Amino acid sequence: MAIGDTVDPETLALFVEGATDRAMFVLDTEGRIRSWNAGAEILFGYRPDAVIGQSGEKLYSLQDRGAAKPDADMAKVRARGRLRENTWRVRQDGSEFFADVAITAIHSANGTLRGFGQMIYDITGRQAAAAALARSELHLRSILATVPDAMIVIDERGIILSFSSAAERLFGYSEAEVVGANVEILMPPSDAARHDRYIAHYRETGERRIIGIGRIVVGQRRDGTEFPMKLSVGEANSDEHRIFTGFIHDLTEQQHAELRLKELQSELIHVSRLSAMGTMASTLAHELNQPLTAIANYLEAGRELLDAGGAEAATLLREAIEESTSEALRAGKIVRRLRDFVARGEVERRVEDLPRLIDEASRLALIGARERGVRAFFELAPDITTVTVDRVQIQQVLVNLIRNAIDAVAGQEVRDITISTCALDNAMVEVSVADTGPGLSPDIAARLFQAFATTKPAGMGLGLSICRTIVEAHRGHIRAEPRPTGGTVFRFTLPVEEFAA
Repeated sequence: MAIGDTVDPETLALFVEGATDRAMFVLDTEGRIRSWNAGAEILFGYRPDAVIGQSGEKLYSLQDRGAAKPDADMAKVRARGRLRENTWRVRQDGSEFFADVAITAIHSANGTLRGFGQMIYDITGRQAAAAALARSELHLRSILATVPDAMIVIDERGIILSFSSAAERLFGYSEAEVVGANVEILMPPSDAARHDRYIAHYRETGERRIIGIGRIVVGQRRDGTEFPMKLSVGEANSDEHRIFTGFIHDLTEQQHAELRLKELQSELIHVSRLSAMGTMASTLAHELNQPLTAIANYLEAGRELLDAGGAEAATLLREAIEESTSEALRAGKIVRRLRDFVARGEVERRVEDLPRLIDEASRLALIGARERGVRAFFELAPDITTVTVDRVQIQQVLVNLIRNAIDAVAGQEVRDITISTCALDNAMVEVSVADTGPGLSPDIAARLFQAFATTKPAGMGLGLSICRTIVEAHRGHIRAEPRPTGGTVFRFTLPVEEFAA
């Protein structure tokens, strides 16, 4: 048959009758069924002799029949010549299926309406798949909207396919602005120029430089500012199409925390000097007492030599004065060393927000703890808000105790630290740091707060001694006791209100 030849009616009828993947039938102008192909018999379950001459309304659902939908459909087809919609139809056994329905008006050569042709597909499975896909997409969207780290999906050309809510907040772009763009817009120019080469190199060689490994890189926000981030990339293949999912964690706050930690450590070094003065007081008094006693003795001897007179007395007096001068210089050196030690002057106690103080100190002390498997819990009494302390000194105590607790739980199966507060009856607050470590041996527990007592191979044994000096200078007490379920609890008290120095 040549292109453009007319198909004879018999051939066309055979094609319609033999189609089994769809229902094809004709209704007369009154809506009665006049033909019924094999596909219609399979789809609806009716044999031809059971429907020929019957109204096409029986193929509609009860709800549609009650709403006069069959007549409304015919009226639309008469007016428009064609109607196509997805709707429900009913089989012989009463079961319903979702159908793609096309109804066409059939006219004779002179324009007279001869009837209506209908073609119906069962799209129930397709609709279910579409609904499942929609639910899956909705679920994915909910994940993208709630995942705390930014998540970006790109294809093997570097084109962005999806952009999570966290990514929108981090980079300053909306998803609509970046989907379809190359991911290099999120990179500084120096990195963007190399990114496509990295992907091409990986496709060609399979060499992994970041995929499945993770690394610290630099990102660029919409306003042009750059920030450090940890990038972890996963890969998936579907129908020979490769996609990459990147999980991005902003390291800006962590870097600020590390910088703040260094600043605080600098402050704590100075505070440690001040706190160590209490421990050093007796030693300094002893050192100063020796030259001062010697000076007094030499001067007393000099007075007696002056009374005695004579050349020999003058020689001895000169020696006594020289020795007194030497001892005075020695005492001066001791005083100068002490002055240099406390060169930044006295600290100042103020009313401080205790929860905030604990939060700042714990953030610094817990840096790197999560990576070591350590969990931190906080049980802060809601009715305790302020204490009168020197903030830096008390943060030194907390940082010291928390870092000790982190070291104590290392290697334990359960690595938990609990920081808690409670109010005492004497206008004091108790702060405690509990760990799930192995506990303290009796011999070290007895001298725990003494200078140079330590359980660490590389420790100097001054940390807890300094902590005790700081706490006692705040009119408080510090102690350690076994934890009932294993481990150790360090407790120290602080004043709620101001007190006289």
